[in-house]
Amino acid sequence: MTLQGARERRVRTGDVELCVAELGDPGRPTVMLVHGYPDSKEVWSEVAPRLADRFHVVLYDVRGHGRSTVPKPLRGGFTLEKLTDDFLAVADAVSPGGPVHLVGHDWGSVQAWEFATVKRTEGRIASFTSMSGPSLDHFGHWIGGRLKRPTPRRIGQLLGQGVKSWYVYALHTPVLPELAWRGPLGKTWPRILERMEKVPGGGYPTSSLPTDAAHGAWLYRDNVRARLSRPRADAYAHAPVQLITPLGDAFLSERLYDELEQWVPQLTRRTLRAKHWIPRSRPDQLVSWITEFVTSVEGGRPKGVTATGKYADRFGGQLVLVTGAGSGIGRATAYAFAEAGARVVAVDRDAEAAGRTAEMSRLIGAPDAWAETVDVSDEKAMEKLAEKVATEYGVVDVLVNNAGIGLSGSFFDTTPEDWKKVLDVNLWGVIHGCRLFGKQMAERGQGGHIVNTASAAAYQPSKALPAYSTSKAAVLMLSECLRAELAGQDIGVTAICPGFVNTGITSTAHFAGVDADEEKRRQKKSARLYGLRNYPPEKVADAILRAVVRGDAVVPVTPEARGAYLMSRFTPKALRRIARLEPPL
Repeated sequence: MTLQGARERRVRTGDVELCVAELGDPGRPTVMLVHGYPDSKEVWSEVAPRLADRFHVVLYDVRGHGRSTVPKPLRGGFTLEKLTDDFLAVADAVSPGGPVHLVGHDWGSVQAWEFATVKRTEGRIASFTSMSGPSLDHFGHWIGGRLKRPTPRRIGQLLGQGVKSWYVYALHTPVLPELAWRGPLGKTWPRILERMEKVPGGGYPTSSLPTDAAHGAWLYRDNVRARLSRPRADAYAHAPVQLITPLGDAFLSERLYDELEQWVPQLTRRTLRAKHWIPRSRPDQLVSWITEFVTSVEGGRPKGVTATGKYADRFGGQLVLVTGAGSGIGRATAYAFAEAGARVVAVDRDAEAAGRTAEMSRLIGAPDAWAETVDVSDEKAMEKLAEKVATEYGVVDVLVNNAGIGLSGSFFDTTPEDWKKVLDVNLWGVIHGCRLFGKQMAERGQGGHIVNTASAAAYQPSKALPAYSTSKAAVLMLSECLRAELAGQDIGVTAICPGFVNTGITSTAHFAGVDADEEKRRQKKSARLYGLRNYPPEKVADAILRAVVRGDAVVPVTPEARGAYLMSRFTPKALRRIARLEPPL
């Protein structure tokens, strides 16, 4: 597999020649991508072309990999010192007049930490984006700190990472790793990646994998034990660093980075619900984060997290779709995710309202925000929306099915048309969203989260809300069932039950069985009552973000919603008696 449209050159460094590929305009900022083990530069084939629209992108095969030559002898040929020589040779060749923005994955990140912390590279690195590969020096200090000051928690962290590092011990075994990679493991590795990591094929990995992996074993042998036992005390980063941590990484614990701020004065943290090989499984997400980070550094803006929300490290750059985003809880939720740095798709049947939400989302922190107009009850329209979002923006990381309508009136006053309308929006809208966007999450295989807005009415019976309560109770049970079904695919499902929240739904709710004048009077009175309660939708939005982070199942929000939920579980008879009371309208 080759990188289409790439310009290749050979760069000599010491006793090897490196194969270097370039894309994009050399007059733009240079972004250098460094691959890990057991990959070659083609691991970036989904990321590099996307970045080339904005930057001068450089990739190279690490010595002994791909189309670069092999050091002789192998022992001692892969030390961090020699890898640093390679980096400087490539940087001098492709960007002699200025520093480069460094991006590393796996062992590409491990060696890039060396580049970003040694004195001789100062001034050659403008920024560093690290993913799935710690500094061996920081790792050594992390181990030492836990051995010197052991606590049950710290020992547990050591043991947990020790289990995850099983492959490191295996690669230190003489001869056997080479035999395995040149034999059965090299042949089955592509299928292992597809099955375990959900990594798409498409010519990856390249045919050089068996020899790349055999040579690359010396990356571990030449460096790991020496650095972990004697870590450098001056391993401070001299450039801004963006840390991207996939939460489902099978090889590295996120706890490894707990004390990273002491080594990195300017640190941006990102987390991602994904597995280890994110350059292949989540290229759109990485391109968004890399572009945002490099642009902020080039523009001279603060090098820390650009988003200001307290969940910025959790949702920065993630793709979030919110229905009913034109007003109320949906709008507040879109803004909350935008403030946390998420990319937002604001969906509403009111095109102008959706557009205003998207525009404000961009102003308050979203790197990108788009408005889409759709009636969630329209199956075909939702199918088209799902296809468009996946094609143009990517697979959604968080879906918030929030669109809903209000309906009040006794059971016998509620017509079949009323029932159909409320169920089409409140229930079928949620079903369409879960089915279409949830299926895309499941097929991607990298997790995600679905939030369905139910209501305290879902578990609190009322003689005035039979249709509305039924629709919301169905949403609650749908969420519980879906949560069980998707648990094995790392997709969380939450039912949010807000309670009395000051939104516009009360002024637009339909009241069955009354004339137009009486309906308008009841709308005004209910809106006034909700206004007096004055529970803001922003608090519901905060509960939604917190629920996604924590993976909560059912979240009653207001105090009365929480109280009714407890009563529904422990004193249901009392709740049924309350339901017989006449509503204050």
